[in-house]
Amino acid sequence: LSKLGSPTVSEGRQDQCEAPSDPQFPDCPGKVEWMRARWTSDPCYAFFGVDGTECSFLIYLSEVEWFCPPLPWRNQTAAQTAPKALPKVQSNLSHLLDLVGSGKESLIFMKKRIKRLTAQWALAAQRLERKLGGTRRDTEKILIHIGFLTEETGDVFSPRVLKGGPLGEMVQWADILAVLYVLGHGLRITVSLKELQSLLQPGVPPGRGNCPLTVPLPFDLIYTDYHGLQQMKQHMGLSFRKYRCRIRVIDTFGTEPAYNHEEYATLHGYRTNWGYWNLNPKQFMTMFPHTPDNSFMGFVSEELNETEKQLIRGSKASNMAVVYGKEPGIWKGKEKFLSILNKYMEIHGTVYYESQRPPEVPAFVKNHGLLPQPEFQQLLRKAKLFIGFGFPYEGPAPLEAIANGCIFLQSRFSPPHSSLNHEFFRGKPTSREVFSQHPYAENFIGKPHVWTVDYNNSEEFEAAIKTIMRTQVDPYLPYEYTCEGMLERIHAYIQHQEWARNASVAPGAWPPGYSLQAWLAEAGRACTDACLDHGLVCEPSFFPFLNSQDAFRKLRVPCDSTESEMNHLYPAFAQPGQECYLQKDPLLFSCAGASTKYRRLCPCRDFRKGQVALCQACL
Repeated sequence: LSKLGSPTVSEGRQDQCEAPSDPQFPDCPGKVEWMRARWTSDPCYAFFGVDGTECSFLIYLSEVEWFCPPLPWRNQTAAQTAPKALPKVQSNLSHLLDLVGSGKESLIFMKKRIKRLTAQWALAAQRLERKLGGTRRDTEKILIHIGFLTEETGDVFSPRVLKGGPLGEMVQWADILAVLYVLGHGLRITVSLKELQSLLQPGVPPGRGNCPLTVPLPFDLIYTDYHGLQQMKQHMGLSFRKYRCRIRVIDTFGTEPAYNHEEYATLHGYRTNWGYWNLNPKQFMTMFPHTPDNSFMGFVSEELNETEKQLIRGSKASNMAVVYGKEPGIWKGKEKFLSILNKYMEIHGTVYYESQRPPEVPAFVKNHGLLPQPEFQQLLRKAKLFIGFGFPYEGPAPLEAIANGCIFLQSRFSPPHSSLNHEFFRGKPTSREVFSQHPYAENFIGKPHVWTVDYNNSEEFEAAIKTIMRTQVDPYLPYEYTCEGMLERIHAYIQHQEWARNASVAPGAWPPGYSLQAWLAEAGRACTDACLDHGLVCEPSFFPFLNSQDAFRKLRVPCDSTESEMNHLYPAFAQPGQECYLQKDPLLFSCAGASTKYRRLCPCRDFRKGQVALCQACL
């Protein structure tokens, strides 16, 4: 945007320089009043041509910011945008490796992973291209800012890469980079706050940061994390609000709507260190499909070809177990399980140590130390069992083990772990209850590949070990965790996920409305569970279709009264009394959440086999 110049009364427009009363711009009169009193508080307003006249206020608030409607007498020539190029699916990832950069152990790890999976990405790209045929796609300019790897956030991950620290986030980020590159989009990758600022710097006006950027944001989409989100907001100032609909937040454990809505979270005790960004909840992208309120991003596991599968079938040791856990603390207090397991199986560990064996690992365990990924894969291909002791939660390793022909044994949590009773989840923006170490493995894969037992019951634990030794399984990998499955899913998101500037949720063309199935949840049941009961998934984008008296009537709910309020459980009705409640704020539409007081109206949809994020007609 250039300087607007100072309008003069001689233009004969004085009568049209009054703050309009327009319901689509409710903040306009208040903003004009604020400008009248404070326009000299920041030099950036004068930079944009504000000179103290009513006309200059309205021009600024309609053409630089977006609080007032365009003035009809102004020249409204829309900016011409060049047509976007058609993307070409990429199968050579060497340029991506250059884009990732170097210098940090975390980046080296990610580059090694991308390089190792190059052949699988190339094959998946060919399959997806055939599947899409002549479908029209646009090349997007994408900024990828990995905030948790910046020096300003401490970059705690890089030093721990070589010491057994958690790698799940870096596995996911490596795969996100590969997916976006393979799909043919233009990428700019940064793990530096200084570089991020330089990318945005040309558009920062002089002054104290109260004005928007002076040039349009040069990126169509931004992928970042919670740390990066905070860094962007601090640097972009007012423009953050304008461009936040372009942001996608990689959020491992998810953010529920009640925590995302700043005012609601503050009033009702959902305020945490994370959350409260007032984004569309679908802009948060998770590692596993925890809740349909967010978008399931995922990652990939290495696939075996038929020859490799045949070799595994012939080389499995029926009495070999590998323990899930590279840090010594995970083994602490697990002697009882290990001694039972040792009666039947040879136990292997991959616990990091520098000079001497960690005391938490019993002498009868064969500890290999920290293994590079290819060697860890080879260990899994020999083993019969991959066993978890309750932590870490929901990492990539169990899927890798199952894909290499292992059975995964994990502990059932009773009571379930959540932010209410467990330190790990405390402060995370979700009320989700976790009933086992890896709920996705339990619920979406299950037996014979996944066994979930009560580790406090020694007899049940021992019986499971005996049965597992006699159970034959083939390598298995859910389609949504293959390279092709992830490419398909992210392609669909980029083509179809669009949100208005105010981040409200409105009925759109995707997913298509005809895939909606409405159901009433029983009292105390969340919509997530109610839809699953019918073999469906909850689809939050359909909530507006159910947020009306007509929807209650079609579901044969007689309403004695109907009120509209802010509540993440609405639309719903209370019994007794048949009081019906509609949702007042679209940002609070939520598949999660339940109360014994309410029966919720739930929007459900079908899904593609092995691709829960997409409906049958969503590709």
